[in-house]
Amino acid sequence: MKRIGKCLFIMVLAFCMVLPASMLGVQVDAAEKEGVTDLVILENVPQSDVTVKDHQVDLTALNVYQDGHFTKVIEGLEWRSKNKKVATVDEHGKVTFTGKPGRSWVTVTNGIYEDRIAVDYKPAPSSKGKPEVKPFITKEQGERYHLVQHALENMTMEEKVGQMLMPDFRTWDGENVTEMLPEIEQLVKDYHLGGVILFRENVVTTEQTAKLAADYKEASEKYGLLLTIDQEGGIVTRLQSGTDMPGNMAVGAARSEEMAEDVGGVIGAELESLGINMNFAPVMDVNNNPDNPVIGVRSFGENPELVGRMGVAYTKGLQKHGVAATAKHFPGHGDTAVDSHLGLPEVPYDRKRLEEVELYPFQQAMDRGIDAIMTAHVTFPKIDGTTVTSKKDGSEIALPATLSEEVLTGLMRDQMNYDGVVITDALNMKAIADHFGPVDAVIRAINAGADIALMPVGLEEVAEGVYDAVESGGIPMETVEESVERILTLKMKRGIIKEETPQSIEDQIEEAQQVVGSEEHKAVEKEAAERSITLVKNDDVLPLDSSDENVVVIGNSFIGDLADAVSAYHSNTTVIQTNAPELTETEKQIVLEADKVIFGTYTYNVFTRSEDHPQMQLIHEVMEETDAEVIGIGIRNPYDIMAYPEVDAYIAQYGFREASFAATAATIFGENNPSGQLPVTIPGNNGQVLFEYGTSLNY
Repeated sequence: MKRIGKCLFIMVLAFCMVLPASMLGVQVDAAEKEGVTDLVILENVPQSDVTVKDHQVDLTALNVYQDGHFTKVIEGLEWRSKNKKVATVDEHGKVTFTGKPGRSWVTVTNGIYEDRIAVDYKPAPSSKGKPEVKPFITKEQGERYHLVQHALENMTMEEKVGQMLMPDFRTWDGENVTEMLPEIEQLVKDYHLGGVILFRENVVTTEQTAKLAADYKEASEKYGLLLTIDQEGGIVTRLQSGTDMPGNMAVGAARSEEMAEDVGGVIGAELESLGINMNFAPVMDVNNNPDNPVIGVRSFGENPELVGRMGVAYTKGLQKHGVAATAKHFPGHGDTAVDSHLGLPEVPYDRKRLEEVELYPFQQAMDRGIDAIMTAHVTFPKIDGTTVTSKKDGSEIALPATLSEEVLTGLMRDQMNYDGVVITDALNMKAIADHFGPVDAVIRAINAGADIALMPVGLEEVAEGVYDAVESGGIPMETVEESVERILTLKMKRGIIKEETPQSIEDQIEEAQQVVGSEEHKAVEKEAAERSITLVKNDDVLPLDSSDENVVVIGNSFIGDLADAVSAYHSNTTVIQTNAPELTETEKQIVLEADKVIFGTYTYNVFTRSEDHPQMQLIHEVMEETDAEVIGIGIRNPYDIMAYPEVDAYIAQYGFREASFAATAATIFGENNPSGQLPVTIPGNNGQVLFEYGTSLNY
């Protein structure tokens, strides 16, 4: 602790003794009455991340309390710059470099405590040419800045365990939770929760979401709250009022790291404006199995190098807005044919194969500072052959990666050198819930190396069970403290810290409304969608023009959206929406009179792509009945053409959001020259390749 000066301090105390309390400074009063023992600049703390952007950096002051916790403080402060020729600082701690070389000390004080940090404008080391003059921040050092360690030394066991539990409150008494309920607020406080995950049911409008997020943060008592969401983009989009960015496979098809960063940046900006500080994205699974029912277009593609590049760029976009990023699902869920929400998948490969494919993107993410890794409820018997007895039926099953010390500690920590936060996938998924008890699953996950248990089944039961395990030695206290240190480090790095004077909800809502769904963000969405559209096959059919008088759009799922997009270019468009395996006589006549037929297929598993599925039976009937060219649209999965390879033209659009349909229609009518490249190989019969990875046609 550093005080301004002994004499000055004595004078302050003497002055306070003769003045009435009403005339004392607010911050002095708070420091004396509430146990404040120091004031430090967050950017001096070793774990904090300091970013200078456009020759400016925002500094944050923290009140440090006797019990070890710390909070952001903005009121009652005075910021000063010792050398204004080098840098100035405003009353909010925003430092602006003037461009003149030299050093300044920026100081903050509340009248009792003060801290300072060095800001330099000097030549940066360079291996070639004249060194570039850049701004730098030089942290102070000392015991007073070891805030994470001080917190750990003073936290109760229950507070530590609370940091490791992240439940969802999707519903309460059968109703969607869209506002803070007293019961939920009490649970956040009683169990000292370190985080909560939000779902689509919770985030309906911009105003409502910002208010709910603010209320969650207010309910958190000391160490800030990780407010998380699965806002991947594409088919996994939770915000109902946000910009619907194309998903990962669309980004992979665009083959642009700049675009991937822009997509991540839009998502990060919208989450940040709403008060959501952590995203469970990007998916960094390598989807090299066409039969995968759960990953599919959530992956950037089948090529590990592509997945790594796009995932790292997407992460950069999130993080530049202060939103923590999470790579998932480690060690890899891409080459599976079972959905871990429903069963327990297996990846049978050895370490060499895993390093070349599944692990490669995760290693790239780790090496470039990913904030967190989410585990997969998938077995990897060549990494960990441990078997356990299933509580479902007493059978012997392989231990899932989420609960495997060999995977989470041996592989990830020791061999891949990852020291960030590890979070489980949802523990209410059947791959875990069917085979392990709620408390047993969490205890196993923590002992395996997981720092945060996501969506444990029964918060109260699990918390009490973990308390008992810690007290009995079933979970070593050292393990708990290592996890909490990583969690607090992440919060410090991303500035996820309790605020003494939060921004007014009115101001936050106003700012969020300017960001969420902005025209600038919609422009990125449009460009990403257009650049992703992949023309896989074209037997001189596309683009269409106005001479095609009768255009018929056929299909079932999302076919109205496709028809609306087509109708914007061609007014004489007829839509046939049906889930039947064959056309009615009236529909046959419409198809027979068509000049062009656009058939949209939507698949999400092997059956929906099979020849026995009604939509595939129907498209084959259409191709047999009509003399018109048929254009197939893979609305979600590029693999759809496997079921109808004889189609005259085929477009992969990778998702069912409005911008993707608009981009497809623009491509059909020649307004958008397709440039997307297949991010996956499309197999044919007998092990042959129907369309190669990288296939890309244009006009």
